[in-house]
Amino acid sequence: MAFDTMEGRIVVLTGATGGIGKAAAIALARSGASVVLVCRDRARGEALQAEIREATGKETDLFLADLGVQAEVRRVAGELLGRYPRIHVLINNAGLVNLEREVTVDGIEATLAVNHLGPFLLTNLLLERLRESAPARIVNVSSDAHRFAPLDLDDLQNERRYGWMRVYGQSKLCNILFTRELSRRLAGSGVTVNSVHPGAVATGLGKNNGVWAKRIIGLLKPFFLTPEQGADTAVYLASARELEGVSGEYYVKRKVKRPAAHALDDVTARKLWERSEALTGLPADKASAG
Repeated sequence: MAFDTMEGRIVVLTGATGGIGKAAAIALARSGASVVLVCRDRARGEALQAEIREATGKETDLFLADLGVQAEVRRVAGELLGRYPRIHVLINNAGLVNLEREVTVDGIEATLAVNHLGPFLLTNLLLERLRESAPARIVNVSSDAHRFAPLDLDDLQNERRYGWMRVYGQSKLCNILFTRELSRRLAGSGVTVNSVHPGAVATGLGKNNGVWAKRIIGLLKPFFLTPEQGADTAVYLASARELEGVSGEYYVKRKVKRPAAHALDDVTARKLWERSEALTGLPADKASAG
């Protein structure tokens, strides 16, 4: 993959230690970026740092946080702001699939917490630094799974009924709606935000659901894209010179693609933003102005 040089650019990447995140981290380091890895597991993070060092000669920084725990999101955001006077790119890649409904320590359904509220909170906490670093970019890793079902704002945490495919799809729909509303709010700021469908990729996503899930993933692996192929468009969105100023779009294979109609509902996008503020306590943290 050939990318525009990212020399001197600080890139914060969540979900960095496996699959798409790992492939993106290596590609971005090769392009010259200073890559900041955000992950949950220190051992895996340090192993990736060593792999990147060997493959590219570049050093990376490592920060630990569970994006499903809001206190940890706030802590790591503070650490990032304290360390970097400039942040040029934020790639929200961390993701979760749960076959059974689980609730986080914050009382939030876990898929929503990790896939949407974690990125929502982290992005807003870093947003002023991204503005100060403009031109800057935000990339939200979504999925064509967003087509599974529209969003039910009256049951956002799926307390009345839980089906893992629908819940995962709705969390990916949240990524696109968040992207659209954030793009509206960032107009003219020099910060752009786009979402991406990486394709069906052979990653570790879903392996937390037990032995049978791992076996199914193993059987399907020959039909999946490689992590490198899956990471390609996210890295393209982070680095391509020709995308300067492009914002609010949904990309598949480096091309703008029209998402499902329910992902284009700007009224729902604004209501989701307001609900997300309430669930994360963001007004107290001075969320970005509308």
